[in-house]
Amino acid sequence: MSEPATGDRFPGFNVLDQAGHWDPVTAGVVLSRVGKPPGIRFFTSAEEAAATTLCDRLLGQDGEPKVAVVPQIDTRLAEQETDGWRYADMPEDGQAWRESLRFLDEDSQAACSREFARASAEDQRAVIQAVQDLGAKEWHGLNAAHVWSLWTRYACTAFYAHPSAWNEIGFPGPAYPRGYKNPGVDARESFEVADTRPSDDPVHGKDR
Repeated sequence: MSEPATGDRFPGFNVLDQAGHWDPVTAGVVLSRVGKPPGIRFFTSAEEAAATTLCDRLLGQDGEPKVAVVPQIDTRLAEQETDGWRYADMPEDGQAWRESLRFLDEDSQAACSREFARASAEDQRAVIQAVQDLGAKEWHGLNAAHVWSLWTRYACTAFYAHPSAWNEIGFPGPAYPRGYKNPGVDARESFEVADTRPSDDPVHGKDR
């Protein structure tokens, strides 16, 4: 994705317009996430296909444009940049990713005679949902809840580190060094854009 997409919820908003207000180091880090993603170094081609499908389903990326999260996850695993902790009953993150992706392929083969990445979106969702539904029960010798935590932590971290995701939620990016002068509920800075569909808020929507 060469440029972050601007959705219709925050019309005219593009977080990259704020890059000039960020310090050079911060701007360099954020802008490095835009454009051609890094090459795959950790995952095999089969693992990359399964991981891409898994992350697309977890994040609801069912159409274009998409945030390329798997290259970011791959880079972290290749450079062993983990969260700095893991569950005692789980392997190291890299191994856990390899094993869980292989298990997804095995489950998909058993359910619909296709590798996970080649199954229909409906079948893919069913395979993933079956893992979540297990809760803390065992899945191929692993704690299913801890596998779910692994997947969602890495997927969400990669997705919400990308400027396209910031545009989707109206987040104007790093506050340093400019800062914010209008804190408060429903208060906005001059560079922020009002939400045109506040009733779609997933949290407040539960009370409607």
